Amino acid sequence: FGLVSALGLVLLAAPVAQTEAILAALAPHLRPGTVVTDAGSTKTDVVTAARRALGDKIAQFVPGHPIAGRETNGPDAAIANLYAGKKVVLTALEENAAGDIERVAAAWRACGAVIHRLTPREHDKVFASVSHLPHLLAYALVDDIAKKPHADLLFQYAASGFRDFTRIAGSSPEMWRDISLANQAALLTELDAYMAQLTALRAHLAAGDGAALEQVYSNAQRARHLWIKAIEAAEAPPSPDKE
Repeated sequence: FGLVSALGLVLLAAPVAQTEAILAALAPHLRPGTVVTDAGSTKTDVVTAARRALGDKIAQFVPGHPIAGRETNGPDAAIANLYAGKKVVLTALEENAAGDIERVAAAWRACGAVIHRLTPREHDKVFASVSHLPHLLAYALVDDIAKKPHADLLFQYAASGFRDFTRIAGSSPEMWRDISLANQAALLTELDAYMAQLTALRAHLAAGDGAALEQVYSNAQRARHLWIKAIEAAEAPPSPDKE
């Protein structure tokens, strides 16, 4: 950690439960002018941990979250263009200087990322819905099938749909354990809402109500198409300048 004193920008990339210990170890080496940011998938807990660990140096910590994860991890999984066209959410603190926020933003823009801003609480509510819940569901489905006595037969016939739905179940269990617990309240809210949706779908299925099932499926298909269209437009490379 002694080298930190010579750096202008430090990126913390570790499971969120390790944030406080790492920042506490960094704190004695932080000189004025050094900015620390992170890549954690939850923010309210990270900010709380940072305040405890850094104390009066909290202004030097600019929380962030790159939205470009993969199901693989470790240095061998690195790819050069991972962040190109992808969002990075900064959840800046009121103590952060504008110049420090811009330093972090500029570093991410240099990787090709697009900067967005949310509060820590907004961030955690959003990602409980569109990231943390999907991971929980993928893990649960694969675990459920793996525990069945005829799991080998089921996996033998699982094809592209199953692979696509469960891709994120290949992610780091340690990391997602920490994320799930760190965002527990928001994740429970989303899980309860999803369970209510499943209960309604079960009722439609039990009643043989094809129209109700189709309405849910059609709404989901339409919403997904619109989302994909928006994502593709946002991540499209800029057109070459015309002379």
